[in-house]
Amino acid sequence: MPNGALRAELLERQERRESSARTYASTLPVAPVHAAGAVITGADGRTYLDCLSGAGTLALGHNHPGTVAALQSVLASGAPLHTLDMITPQKDAFSGELLSRLPGGLRDTARLHFCSPAGTDAVEAALKLAQHATGRRGTVAFTGAYHGMTLGASAVSGPPRMSGTVGADGVPVTRLPYPYGLRCPFGTGDAERSGELSARLLESLITDPSSGVGAPAAVILEVVQGEGGVVEAPDGWLREVRRITAEHGIVLVVDEVQTGVGRTGHYWACERAGVTPDVLVTSKAVGGGLPLALIAYRPELDTWRPGHHTGTFRGNTLAMVAGEITLRTVAEQQLAERALKLGERIRRGLRDIAALHPVLGEVRGRGLMIGVELVDRDAAPDRHGVAPGDPVLAHAVRAACVERGLLLELGGRDDTVVRLLPPLVLTDEQADSVVERLAAALASVR
Repeated sequence: MPNGALRAELLERQERRESSARTYASTLPVAPVHAAGAVITGADGRTYLDCLSGAGTLALGHNHPGTVAALQSVLASGAPLHTLDMITPQKDAFSGELLSRLPGGLRDTARLHFCSPAGTDAVEAALKLAQHATGRRGTVAFTGAYHGMTLGASAVSGPPRMSGTVGADGVPVTRLPYPYGLRCPFGTGDAERSGELSARLLESLITDPSSGVGAPAAVILEVVQGEGGVVEAPDGWLREVRRITAEHGIVLVVDEVQTGVGRTGHYWACERAGVTPDVLVTSKAVGGGLPLALIAYRPELDTWRPGHHTGTFRGNTLAMVAGEITLRTVAEQQLAERALKLGERIRRGLRDIAALHPVLGEVRGRGLMIGVELVDRDAAPDRHGVAPGDPVLAHAVRAACVERGLLLELGGRDDTVVRLLPPLVLTDEQADSVVERLAAALASVR
């Protein structure tokens, strides 16, 4: 069967069999059959540079040789592949590696709770732990956030298609403005000033007896919002939120599902600001490309008893083996430092393009978590002089990138931000090719 025909048949059967809630599959007409590093080969024989990395899951890229060898070894050993939450040598090795890599005061002392496979499950566990430990119920979250698709996690998320107003059992959620320089919710146009005001508002709401909010059980945040459009929070804001939560006995939950394990140029994104959360949520890259999610938290919060939070798929041996390899490789090969340098190389190239194409309203990000916000320069700006986003252009650019062998996604308000999440093993030449292909795609739709 010709490769093109196989691709068409696979896509047609998927369209017929799967739900309309498909995301990447609905916009990226690719049927992968082979992958190595940052390169995917489709059923039609075409190759693509993968700047999705499984939504940031594949820190070491596809089929990393060390990971593949370790998985083959454990499969041949007869080790149990599913063990609920019982201990195995593989789980013990993974836990030790993770604990040695945690930030600040969590390192080597944190308690770990393994959750069911996805990051959203770990967010649910973090919120429940905070409620149990504090005896309070409310949660403060931030505009533009994305923490998962289950009911409690979606309740603390921002986009209307994935959020609610309360959690699964009626837990109140208070949303505050996230510092966003380009589209500052306070109209300052400055991320640092926006962060100062956001922190001040948080402190006012939880200390003012007439605010109707009071002290919540938890504050949950992302250091860099991913689905929200690669919006990077100022370090000063993060430090202020840490101060406020510590002074008022509020559990600070930092969601590092997408930012963790080297992606932002530090092993954990919160480390740059010198902040250690009470609860760190991790998934995606921590499992080396296989399903794994867990929370690491201060021992004093461990008020649970057996059965207070469970899940069937917590004992994924293969994910722990792949995760241990990933955690160690990122550290030993200094891939976080490389992500910092390579990300700046890509952003510098994109800013050169922005100088020629003003529709690139802002190039931003940290490490290999990169966003390009596309704006409509022909439309009237808002009262602060900021041009509106251009979703039509963004969708056209994404499609043109696929035609040029570059896989990426959109995010942010109205999906106007082109998002790049390449693996940390991306080469210099591949990084330059990403910029060149994106430039060509933009020129073709302009």
